[in-house]
Amino acid sequence: MTRPAAVVVDAHEISRPVELQHPDGTLDAAAVGWTRTPLHRTDRVGQVARRWGRAKRWEYWALITPTHVVGLTVSSLDYAGLTQVWVLDRASGEQADEVVVVPLARGTRLPGTYGAGPASARTARAAVRFTETPAGTRLRAATARVRLDVLVPLPAGHERLGVVVPWDDRTFQYTLKDVGRRVAGQLRVDGVTHELESGWATLDHGRGYWPRELAWNWGFGAGVVDGRTIGLQLGGRWTDGTGSTENALVVDGRLHKIREDLAWSWTPGRWTDPWHVRGDGADLTFTPFFDRVSLTDLRLVRSSTHQCFGTWTGWVLDENGGRQRVDGIEGSAEDVEQRW
Repeated sequence: MTRPAAVVVDAHEISRPVELQHPDGTLDAAAVGWTRTPLHRTDRVGQVARRWGRAKRWEYWALITPTHVVGLTVSSLDYAGLTQVWVLDRASGEQADEVVVVPLARGTRLPGTYGAGPASARTARAAVRFTETPAGTRLRAATARVRLDVLVPLPAGHERLGVVVPWDDRTFQYTLKDVGRRVAGQLRVDGVTHELESGWATLDHGRGYWPRELAWNWGFGAGVVDGRTIGLQLGGRWTDGTGSTENALVVDGRLHKIREDLAWSWTPGRWTDPWHVRGDGADLTFTPFFDRVSLTDLRLVRSSTHQCFGTWTGWVLDENGGRQRVDGIEGSAEDVEQRW
C-alpha cells in the first residue's frame, strides 16, 4: 500500500469550548482542529431536521484484560440503533455476542455532548449503560449470557484526544479517543464470575455526518513500558487529505500529538499476520492473536469489519523528539469498509 501524500496536518490546537456546527447544520470552521480534553459541543448533531438520516452518534468501549476482551456499543444512525455486547474468552477462544438493531434507534439515549449525561440502550435482548461518576466511567451491560459492571477511573490531568475531521461543510466528524485508562470490576459469562483487575479500557466517542461510503483503519493500545503508562491511538484512510489525523501517543496521561498521516500495511485475507504502521514519527508493528469478523448487510447499511486484537511493538516520537518504545502493549488494529 502507498503512503498518503504529504499535507499540512493538525495545525490547529483548540483550547476553548467550541460549537461543532452552525444552527443550519453546517460545519463551524472554528471547530476544525484537535484538543487535549473534550471541548467540542455537539448537541446539534441529529437535531437538524433536514439532515435527518445522515447523523451518526455512538459510544464504543473496548476492554482488554489478561483473561477477556470486551466490546460494548451504543449507537444511533437516526433510522436505526445498534447495540452490541461482545466478549472473547482469551483462553478458550469462545465468544459471547449479542447484536440488536432497532428501527429509529428506539430505546437508545445518547448525550448531545460528551459528558452531558449517560449513554444507554435497552432492548429485549441487551441493556447497556455508560455513566460518568466522580470516580470515573461506570460501564454496565446485560444479555442472556453476560453481566458486566466495571469502573474505568479517570486520573487527574489525564488527556484525551479530540479531533474534527472535515470532508466538507456538510460531512464531518467529531471523534474523541481515550486510551491508557485502567479498568476493574466484574464480568459474568454463562454464570461464571471473573474479577477484572488488571485490564485497560479504550473509548471511541463519535458525533457527525459521514459520507455514504468510506473505509478506515483504527488502532489503539495500552500498557506499561519501562515503568511508564503508555496509550497509543492511530487512524488511517478516513482522514487522508482532510488536514486532520487521529494519531497520538499518551505517556503517563500526557498527550503527544503525532502530526502526520501514517501509512498502514497489512495482508488482506491473512488478518493475523503482522500489520505495520509507519511514518517519520513512528515505526510500529502489530501482531494479532485474534480476528473479530463482522459482516453486515441491512440494505441501507453494509459493513465489513476485521478488528484484530494483539500486541504492539516499535516506537513513536514524543513531542520533544524522543523515541518512546511501546513494546508489549496490547490493543487492536482494524480494517473497515462501510456503507451507511
